[in-house]
Amino acid sequence: MNSLPKQLKGLIGPSILNADLSTLAEESRRLLNAGADYLHLDVMDGHFVPNLTIGHPVIKCLRKNIPNVYFDAHMMVSKPEQWIEEMAGAGVNQYTFHIESTTSDNIYDIIRKIKEADMKVGIGIKPKTDVKVLSDFINDIDVILIMTVEPGFGGQKFMNDMMDKIRWLRKNYPQLLHIEVDGGVNLKTIEDCAQAGANMIVSGSALIESKQANKDIEHMRQLIDESLKNKNLNIQLTNDQHCSH
Repeated sequence: MNSLPKQLKGLIGPSILNADLSTLAEESRRLLNAGADYLHLDVMDGHFVPNLTIGHPVIKCLRKNIPNVYFDAHMMVSKPEQWIEEMAGAGVNQYTFHIESTTSDNIYDIIRKIKEADMKVGIGIKPKTDVKVLSDFINDIDVILIMTVEPGFGGQKFMNDMMDKIRWLRKNYPQLLHIEVDGGVNLKTIEDCAQAGANMIVSGSALIESKQANKDIEHMRQLIDESLKNKNLNIQLTNDQHCSH
């Protein structure tokens, strides 16, 4: 997948944060060969979150080795506007920044710059952030990311009460297509995500450490698709609003 689909469907994106970074391309190919739809790239600057991870030079090298895969860059950085051009140049398809990382006056400018750089726009919120703060921006972005752990470290426990945010979004914004969940998602907690109405699933340790990643990815996708069907969420884009650049 090198672009977001224009219909609502389950998409599984392994987070490579906990992969062996010395063999990042090989690990990424292994997960993609197992059926992953996209790759979730965690970018942390040591300021917005206390951890420090990969940046655009690593992503650029990864893109050379994996040319036709959707790269979702999760920008856990204190100045998201600073890295837009670099990430676009590295081959990122989706630039997801945190609403808590900037001022409300600056958000529209960041969205515009991301679109001008020919990337999809994602906005993420931390667990303590009220989901209603997204209301003003929903019609201008492509993906909403609901964090189910505090951003910054892998291996945290899944926060089930965050599912209320997903249910609220699906109820109040039926035109909204892609809702992503990140943090502690595994073969057990995926059921909560599916029932709430999420369709983009980020899973890190559960898939990285799996001995049967292909079966696990397919199982996750089936749960999401079945739940969306049962909820009659047969949504398709009727215009280019959410997929425009």
